[in-house]
Amino acid sequence: MKAVIYARYSSASQREESIEGQVKECTAYAERNGYMVIGTYADRAVSGTTDNRPEFQRMIKDSKRKQFDLVIVWKLDRFARNRYVSAKYKSQLKQNGVRVVSANETISEGADGILLESMLEGMAEWYSADLKDKVIRGLNLNADKCLWNGGTLPIGYVVDEEQHLQPNPMTAPYVLEVFKQYDGGSTLTQILNYLNSKGITNTKGRPITYGTIQHMLSNRRYIGEYAFRETVVPDGIPAIVPLDLFERVQEKLEKNRKAPARAKAEEAYLLTTKLFCGHCGTAMNGESGKSRNGAVHRYYKCHAVKKKLNDCKKKSIRKEEIEDLVVKETMAMLMDDAMIEAIVSMLMRLQDEENTDLPMYEKQLRQTETAIDNIVTAVMNGMASKALQAKLTELEETKEELLVRIEEEKLEKPKISAEFMTFWLHRFRKLDVTNVQHRRMLIDTFVNAVFLYDDKLLLTYNFKDGTRTITFNDVKTAANKAGSDLDCLGAPEKAPVRVLFSTK
Repeated sequence: MKAVIYARYSSASQREESIEGQVKECTAYAERNGYMVIGTYADRAVSGTTDNRPEFQRMIKDSKRKQFDLVIVWKLDRFARNRYVSAKYKSQLKQNGVRVVSANETISEGADGILLESMLEGMAEWYSADLKDKVIRGLNLNADKCLWNGGTLPIGYVVDEEQHLQPNPMTAPYVLEVFKQYDGGSTLTQILNYLNSKGITNTKGRPITYGTIQHMLSNRRYIGEYAFRETVVPDGIPAIVPLDLFERVQEKLEKNRKAPARAKAEEAYLLTTKLFCGHCGTAMNGESGKSRNGAVHRYYKCHAVKKKLNDCKKKSIRKEEIEDLVVKETMAMLMDDAMIEAIVSMLMRLQDEENTDLPMYEKQLRQTETAIDNIVTAVMNGMASKALQAKLTELEETKEELLVRIEEEKLEKPKISAEFMTFWLHRFRKLDVTNVQHRRMLIDTFVNAVFLYDDKLLLTYNFKDGTRTITFNDVKTAANKAGSDLDCLGAPEKAPVRVLFSTK
């Protein structure tokens, strides 16, 4: 796997050696785990409570290029000190296929932390969605007035002072000419050469491309149609191309359009990195193969069996069956109100254990306020003195400092309410278990590891002591009642194993 290193120090009193030390330990971590480091990003004298960090933002932007799989940090607080910032950007990296790992800490501070981190991502997602809704409301109001909402301006138009689109007298005639030439039988190459010979560029001043022409020929704005999201106004802007000419061009485009090549679909193996052989403990990886009739079969196979690393004889298991079983059992767990209540209680305790500074500051604040009240009472009773006044001033300064520390701590580690946790967990009950993205979300959030034996399946979840053992004997019995066939499991019949499911 390819990795990059992110290093940071926040104080101006720190030196370059701080960066060097972080990079050294991260490099050693990468070597121990077989990762290839391809680059380093470093921010100097920049606080981790903000995302306004040049190298950090460059790293986030570069992650979209799919050039690396991991971001290695010395400790998690190098990535971010603010949990909202951390959740927001970990979510962005995750969408780009990149994971954050710490050279000196467990990334989620235990399996329990995965749930907390997922909730914070959910809160950040909610905030972004709420902000997006507010922005869209404003844009929709503009659309009702057929105002230009921004974006790439179509060739042939300009925006007037009132934000309406108007034909550009310099370029609009060339747009009309492009439609006439294509209707008359000219090729895209001939049209491209014509526009280049006239020195026509796009609205950003860049050369015209084949894609530019194709987009131009199918852009309904040229017949005066204003469109933004659900708002469509047929005569919302001045037309450049007559409707009959536009429709003839659309017919020719459809006739000349070749069927796009079908991209080879990549099958998602949802239990990758989570499914392990119960006999030898080795990871079980996704495999596929074709039968004689050309049908594709997908399954998970013990890596030790494939590479002959030991004498393990574990049989492969069909992908659909094992994933369906894990999803079904996880959904059953989430449908249990008592289990939801137990998980919320565990997470609330975890939050309290996670933040040890806040209770200490709050206790010190209470003690300081009591001392202030005592001095004020003494002064009111006629016991005023310079010593008491000096002590009062000192205590008031201490109080202000503690209030600032408490607010900073709440910002870095905001406490999630039990009500929000319950609401967040209940959302998973509405997932469509036939949707691959919903299934992935469910497994990534709750499933820690799955151990597959010949006669049973051991599920471990991302909350303390959360385990569930399912026997294939019971599964087959239930499946047969439903008319399904699970013989593909290939498990020998043995005595049923007792189901275990506990949460502390």
